[in-house]
Amino acid sequence: MLSDEDLVRALVAAQFPQWAGLPVSRTGSHGTVNAIYRLGGAMAVRLPLAESGARDVEKEHHWLPRLAAHLPVPIPAPLAQGVPGEGYIWAWSVCRWLEGEPLTRWLGVGHGEQADGVAGSLPDGNELAPDLAQFITALRRVDRAGAPPAYRSEALAARDADTRRTIDALREVLGEAGRERALAVWEAALSAPAPDGPGVWSHGDLQPGNILIREGRLGAVIDFGCMGLADPALDLMAAWYLLPAGARPRFRTALDADDATWRRARGWALSVALPELAHYRETNPVMASNARRVIGELMAEATGLRVGM
Repeated sequence: MLSDEDLVRALVAAQFPQWAGLPVSRTGSHGTVNAIYRLGGAMAVRLPLAESGARDVEKEHHWLPRLAAHLPVPIPAPLAQGVPGEGYIWAWSVCRWLEGEPLTRWLGVGHGEQADGVAGSLPDGNELAPDLAQFITALRRVDRAGAPPAYRSEALAARDADTRRTIDALREVLGEAGRERALAVWEAALSAPAPDGPGVWSHGDLQPGNILIREGRLGAVIDFGCMGLADPALDLMAAWYLLPAGARPRFRTALDADDATWRRARGWALSVALPELAHYRETNPVMASNARRVIGELMAEATGLRVGM
């Protein structure tokens, strides 16, 4: 049986012989959708780990070049689309390698999808906040014609039953006080007015592993598999996933987020982090650690107390 690296070498040699012979190395990724390999010095191979990731390949090849022209930082540039072969059963892709250090290192929760980075100064939240706001604002302005729905395109209320079940399932982890605070954050989000108007272009998964830092600033955004039209509050979950508490007001001001949007953004962050903690506690400690941190930040902000879990 071929090793992971040998499989990538065989796929590349069979389908893209112009790159045959380039060195291949797997990155230290803790992502759950794709295995990432560096190909030579300037490219990355992304092998989906599940059928859902394979379905994203064509969408990314279609939309990423169209989005890139409108965004203030680099995003993955698809170079080639691979097909099943050599015993591998899904579509896959070759993209341009983007330099930078994953934000996960700064947060102390491990590494992200593209784990090999160029070390440099780590970001101050007050610099990262406006950079993120600029990226989100530019993405929202992209023409919506023909855009797909985002992976998380549903109304926040559609997540109610699952979110409450997950809060109950995590009772021992959260503690009774933590459970009550999580419910308070969630119910405040549900009580916020729904967004006024159509969905906007959203990345859909602004997690630390998908943010690359260069020279202390936002250097690139990667992994657009969840992209599409969604509630404007969805990408604002970055406030808790990516920023320290002191930088969140600047981020909110830069995006002119009203109270209803901010409350829904808390709800989106909570409804994503809770199942991550429940699902990955045993199988992906990096994802679980980050989810635990986000939940703690949300409850601390809502109550003025930091909750130990």
